Parts: sequence; structure tokens; C-alpha cells
Amino acid sequence: MDSTSLDLNLLRTFLAVYRSGSFTGAGRLLGLSQPTVTTQMRALERQAGRELFERLPRGVVPTAVADELAARVAAPLDELATVAGPAPAAGGRSDPVHLAGPAELLCTRALPALAPLVAEGVRLRVATGLTDPLLDELRAGRHDLVIATSRPRGRALNAVPLADEEFVLVAAPLWARRVKERLAVEGPAVLHSVPLITYAEDLPIARRYWRHTFGRRLSCPAAVTVPDLRGVLSAVVAGAGFTVLPRYLCLDQLASGALVPLHEPEDPPINTGFLVQRPGPAENPDVPRVRALLLRAGRSW
Repeated sequence: MDSTSLDLNLLRTFLAVYRSGSFTGAGRLLGLSQPTVTTQMRALERQAGRELFERLPRGVVPTAVADELAARVAAPLDELATVAGPAPAAGGRSDPVHLAGPAELLCTRALPALAPLVAEGVRLRVATGLTDPLLDELRAGRHDLVIATSRPRGRALNAVPLADEEFVLVAAPLWARRVKERLAVEGPAVLHSVPLITYAEDLPIARRYWRHTFGRRLSCPAAVTVPDLRGVLSAVVAGAGFTVLPRYLCLDQLASGALVPLHEPEDPPINTGFLVQRPGPAENPDVPRVRALLLRAGRSW
């Protein structure tokens, strides 16, 4: 496809659709209505003589032609946007950097790491939530950076590994005395008599631990669900039952003996977190500063 003969405004809209994954998301990024985006994409497809996106009930999926076109036009359009971007804010003060991710990692690792930048005048606006909704919001332009618990699908988002988190099976000492030795001999079924404290009803972290470590499906239901791992941690320390937590979150409790690891496999389950940046050039000079510091700090998490 000869991209040099295509309308520049249509290419800008195309790239926004490609990166956001929907006509509606592209409209938010560009300040256009969804019908306008649809009309422009139809015009571009007529000019190109090829279909660029497969329409789905929710969003669109790029075709191979769209992948090729995006690879050719993304860098030049991003460079042009940087040159023609808005002037710095009055007084030289940058806009806030919008950062989002899991509440526990943000509060215990990311925000302490970013304290030196805040002291230098960098402003942050922090949001918490689950990875998939946060990535949808990133594509729509609501965040600059997202800490994701999984690699984003597709190639539209710039994602780099941030840190590995190891999962550990833990309980308070009173439960550990009852079940730890039996667990080593009889297997994970002995834990069915102990209350399971977890993040969500579908037991995402515990199920992964069971599959990876024990090679079987977790079948016991949750006794308590708390949509914040810090709440899970506090309940288990108080003796409510057992759980699976990222090791970084309970290092102090393990060191003090307030929590005891019930099982210590040679190959514990690991999950890699990713730092994901909003598509397009960073107009705010503080975004790359925040990104760089998080990537440096993440090596020690």
C-alpha cells in the first residue's frame, strides 16, 4: 500500500483506531465523534482499496494490511505530533503524570520509589484497578502509564517487563503448626479444612499456585474475599486462615514470624509485571522521567 498518497488526517485517525482498538476510543483521543471516526475509516479503506479493521461487537481488530500500514506510519506521525505539539504549560509547570495499576504494588513499591521525583516537582495522579480495564482506559487516553499484571495483547501498546513477583503459600503460626507437616506428607487436600482468604471469588492467584506447584485444580471455596491483597494479608496475619500472596507484600511478616510459609517449592510460581505506556509520543516531559525511574526501581522489587 502506498501510504504517501493517503490523506494525513485520515492516517492520524487510523493510527488512533489501531492503538486504541476501537472507533470510540480513537474519538476520545482525537476529540472526534465516533461517527466521524467511522466515516474517516471508510474513506481511508476506499482510498487504500483494502479492509483495515475487522468490526467486532466491542471494538475492532486490525487486519494484516493495517499492521503493515501502522508499522510504516507510526514513527513519522509520532515525530510530527511531537514537533507540532502544544507549548509547555504556563510557568514551565508540566501536567500531572497519570499512573495506574494494582493498588498493592502502587502503594508499597511504586509510590515510595517515585518520592524523589515528587520532591522535585513532578505531579502524579494515581488510579487503581484491574489490568484489563486499566489498559482499555490507557488506549482511550485516560492514563499515561499502567503497571499491568500481564503483557497486553497485540502490538499497539508499548510494554516492557517491570518486575517479577514470586507467590508464596502462607498462614499464621497457629495454622502452620496444625497443617504444615501434614501438607508435606499428605498433599494440598489437608488445606481444605482451613479457611481460604483470597482476592476474588474465582481465586485467581491461589488457582495459579495450585496448578503450578501441585499440578492439580484447586477445589476449595473462599471463606473470605477482599479486593485488596493488603486486606487479605491483614486477615491471614490475624489468624483467619491461609492464602497465597506475592512475596514482596509479606516480606516483613515472614521475617518477623507473623506469617509462616506452608510450602517452599524449588520452582515457585512467578508472575511478570509490565510497564505499559500510552500510545503515541509523550507530550509531558515528566512521563519519561517517571517511566525511567520505575524501570530502575523495579529491578530490586
